[in-house]
Amino acid sequence: MRRLLFLLPLLAALVLPAAASASSRQVTTFEAPRELLSAATRNQTLDRITSFGVTSIRQLVYWRDYAPDPQSKTRPAFDASNPDAYPSGTWGNLDALVAAAKAKGVSVMLTLTGPVPKWATRAKKDTLSYPDPKEFGAFATAVGRRYGADVSTWSVWNEPNQPQFLMPQFVKGKPESPKLYRKLYQAAYAGLRSTPANANDTILVGETSPRGNAHIVAPLAFLRGMLCLSSTWKKSRSCGKLAADGYAQHAYTTSQGPRFKPPSKDDVTIGVLSRLVSALDKAGKAGALPKGLPIHLTEFGIQSTPDTVSGVSFSRQAAYLAISEHIAYVNPRVASFSQYLLTDDAPRTSGYKYGGFESGLITSTGKEKPAYQGFRLPLAAETYGSSDVLWGLVRPLRARTQVTVLRQPKGKAWRTLKTLDTTAAGVYALSTPHHAGQRYRVRWTSPGGTTYTGPPIPAY
Repeated sequence: MRRLLFLLPLLAALVLPAAASASSRQVTTFEAPRELLSAATRNQTLDRITSFGVTSIRQLVYWRDYAPDPQSKTRPAFDASNPDAYPSGTWGNLDALVAAAKAKGVSVMLTLTGPVPKWATRAKKDTLSYPDPKEFGAFATAVGRRYGADVSTWSVWNEPNQPQFLMPQFVKGKPESPKLYRKLYQAAYAGLRSTPANANDTILVGETSPRGNAHIVAPLAFLRGMLCLSSTWKKSRSCGKLAADGYAQHAYTTSQGPRFKPPSKDDVTIGVLSRLVSALDKAGKAGALPKGLPIHLTEFGIQSTPDTVSGVSFSRQAAYLAISEHIAYVNPRVASFSQYLLTDDAPRTSGYKYGGFESGLITSTGKEKPAYQGFRLPLAAETYGSSDVLWGLVRPLRARTQVTVLRQPKGKAWRTLKTLDTTAAGVYALSTPHHAGQRYRVRWTSPGGTTYTGPPIPAY
């Protein structure tokens, strides 16, 4: 239980205009790759996403999936920087997604990433090891030329500190992937900037996963290696400043919840975003990155049951999502927050059935979880001393409106706690005495007359 000492400054941070100003810059991005790339489900999915109040989506562009003859060891004879030189139909699904999103007023962020064509690797033996930066730069140029008029935000390489996307991660016990990534990023950055339509676009660096181990380079160790920084944040003279418009981080937490603090100081989960802020400030001071880079949480979600290894209950998923967004909201460096996925991965046919992502708002069988309505109206409830502090957001409107917060004492019926006005960003906050077993939910009526009610949320 948190000390009451922190309650008053916390409430001030929740409701002051500065906090509202910070949130107005904070975009919500959604990722639903299966549904959005399929013609059968694309429009329905975009309608669902926009009904939440989301106006931005993220889509990974796997180099291997677009390159000709990706399993060949011999490079095909073609101009890889020219999108029209790729085989017929190469861009079809992505073309359709970008066009459909544009028609519905939804912006698209594209992440250019591996796996890669075998012919574009050093040894030509797999699709992950030592990708050729020059070839990747040509691919980035082609994608930039294809979508430059409709895409204005890009990121480079999904989770490059993970062995399923880039290899090798280590050589003789020392991180290798940061050095590989630096060259890949620079090549992609130059390729995107070479197209006039992309000259002023936002290009994000990083896209790192949250934690490291013997096989995964921890995100802050990766950042230092990518930027040629020592453990004391001193930059090597052999490396110049890396151009970037923001840093992308996947700040997933564990089943312990959003406030979990990993013991390794080089890990960055949602509960320790201050570590990344500090690291970026040190990198900026060292001249390795532009100063004051914003943070984009480009992939995030809370794993739920039926995953019994790292998942939480449906109720906790909804609660933890809201607390996580609250953490992002009050951090002025965070420019975007995200949700991954819409629908859970299908169970696997071998091994552990639920080894994929159960972070969706809908189960793999099509049932809406409590987080479905909770994502539309996130309500975070946490206990500080003898009080419960509530923070909420009306995502579909993001303007001044009115909400009703309900409470349910243990074993009793729901009753109105308070009806209150939001800020101009659709945010509200209040505190109330803590009582064991009490739950909360929010009710909001849209300007069109539809009433939405969020799921029951206990205070954590």
